[in-house]
Amino acid sequence: MTSNPFTRLDPAPAEGKDLNPVLQDIGLAIHPPLLYLGYVGFSVCFSFAVAALIEGRIDAAWARWVRPWTLAAWTCLTAGIAMGSYWAYYELGWGGWWFWDPVENASFMPWLAGTALLHSALVMEKRDALKIWTVLLAILTFSLSLLGTFLVRSGVLTSVHAFASDPTRGVFILCILLIFIGGALSLFALRAPKLTAGGLFAPISREGALVLNNLILTVACGTVLTGTLYPLALETLTNDKISVGPPFFNMTFGLLMIPLLVAVPFGPLLAWKRGDLLGAFQRLYAAAGLAFVAALVLFYVQHGGPVMAILGLGAGLFLIFGAATDLWFRAGIGKVPPMSPGGASPACRARPSARRWPMPGSASPCLASSPSAPSRRKTSWT
Repeated sequence: MTSNPFTRLDPAPAEGKDLNPVLQDIGLAIHPPLLYLGYVGFSVCFSFAVAALIEGRIDAAWARWVRPWTLAAWTCLTAGIAMGSYWAYYELGWGGWWFWDPVENASFMPWLAGTALLHSALVMEKRDALKIWTVLLAILTFSLSLLGTFLVRSGVLTSVHAFASDPTRGVFILCILLIFIGGALSLFALRAPKLTAGGLFAPISREGALVLNNLILTVACGTVLTGTLYPLALETLTNDKISVGPPFFNMTFGLLMIPLLVAVPFGPLLAWKRGDLLGAFQRLYAAAGLAFVAALVLFYVQHGGPVMAILGLGAGLFLIFGAATDLWFRAGIGKVPPMSPGGASPACRARPSARRWPMPGSASPCLASSPSAPSRRKTSWT
C-alpha cells in the first residue's frame, strides 16, 4: 500500500544495472534466509509466552516446549550473523563502518536477548526458577526482532545497507510494533504480579552462574540498544545529528564481555543446587595459565597492540580452554585406575547406576567383580 513496484520511471532505463558485484557472494546469499529463520523462530517463543500469560500457568513443562524452539531460532540467527560478518569483512575489510553499524546491531540485539532466554529456559526446566524472567525475555527477544525490521525498512537511520527510505512504510511498521510489543508488555504488567517467581537457588551454583550470565547479557543488549537509538532520539528532539561508533561500544560493551568470558567456564563445573567454587578454581587454573601464555605469545607475534585486545584475547582463549577442561573431567580421562581385587571395576566406578540398576535378565558386573558379593561360581581371589 505504501510502495508500488509498478511505478513508471521517467526516463525509463534502456538496460538494467544488474546485481551489484559486491553482493554476488555465497555468504550474502545464505545470510538473509538464516536471519529470517531466527526471527520467525523467536516469534514462536513469543507466542508461547503470550499464551502462558493469558492462561496464567507457567511451569517446567512450558519451558521444555519453549527451549527447543529457542535453540533452533538462536542457531539460525547465529549462523546468519556469522555468514553476514564473513561477507562484510571478506568484501570490505575489518572494522570501520561495518562493525557497529545500526543494521548490524539490529540482528545482534535479538541474539544477545535470545542467548539469555536460552539459559533462563534451561534453569526453569531444571530447577523451576526464573519463571517471570523467562517470559519477559521471550517477549523482549521477539520485540527486538521487530525493532530491527523498523530500523532497517523505515528509513529512520542512515546505513549503507538499509533497505528502504519510505517514511509511510515506517508508520505502518511502527503501528505493528505498538500492537505486538505494547500489547504483550501490557499483558505482562497485568499478569506478572500474580505469577510465582519459582524456586530459590544458592548464589554459588550452576543456576547462580546462569543468572550472572543473563545479567551481563541483558545489560550488554541494553548498551547496544542505547547506542543504536540515541542518535535517532537526539535528532528528533534537538535536530542535532551525531554518530555513535566503535569508541562508545568498545568502552561499554567490551568491558562487559571480558568478565562474561572469564565467568562462563566456571558455570559447567558447578553443581545445580550448590557448587564448590574453590574446586572449580582448582580445575581451571591450568586453562587460565595456558590462556595467559597463549595471549602473550600472540601479542608478541603481532608486535604490539592495545591492552583491551590482549584482555579480550586472553578471556576468549580461557573460555575455549575452560570448555575443554570441562569435557576432560566429564570424560574421566586419567581419573580411572585399573581394576584391583579389593574394589569395583572401572566401569562401575565411572557408571554408578550399573551397580544399582543392572539390565534385566543379566547379573550386575559390579556385584560380580566385588569379593564381598555372593558368587555363582566357587572361585577365590588369587
